[in-house]
Amino acid sequence: MNRLSKLDVVGLLQEHGAILNGHFRLPSGFHSQTYVQTALVLQYPHLANKIAKSMVSKFPQDVDVVISPAMGAIVIGQEVARVKKARAIFTERVNGVMVLKRDFRLEGEEKILVVEDVLTTGRSTSEVVNLAQNYRAKVVGVSAIVDRSTAPLPLTVPVRALISYPLQVFPPDHCALCSQGVPVLSPGGMIPPLE
Repeated sequence: MNRLSKLDVVGLLQEHGAILNGHFRLPSGFHSQTYVQTALVLQYPHLANKIAKSMVSKFPQDVDVVISPAMGAIVIGQEVARVKKARAIFTERVNGVMVLKRDFRLEGEEKILVVEDVLTTGRSTSEVVNLAQNYRAKVVGVSAIVDRSTAPLPLTVPVRALISYPLQVFPPDHCALCSQGVPVLSPGGMIPPLE
């Protein structure tokens, strides 16, 4: 199995325009000058599969279920589950809480791998770990493509990312870019078609 090096992963992100610069509102609510949009790489299944194989190499143990927290990680979660020959499910946020919908279930003692595209604060990921543990499942760890955190993550299980790419984030009420009047973008939104 060919493992991608850290430089390979950064190169793929750069080559596909997945490292964006500007003024962004992150899903966590924080603001940042840089956004990592892994979907621009993951839209190519052959690349998603290579990335998944590298992620799996960091968690060689058997896994029964791969859980992806919400939309951004579903594609890579599916690919990791394919390599692991495991089920792939995802969580959704309902009334501010991460839950399992669509009749997804976890059984006690199932081995779970949480798969993320990008870790920033780890809050959503921590919610998913706690959700799985509430089902009495055993969370073997969290695998991510990019760990952009700059502070310790609130996770009690092993966390292994393909690359560490620490990027500063700002609370919206203390954001230098906001005070400079730089317009805020919410990445992942729709781009209008060319006319």
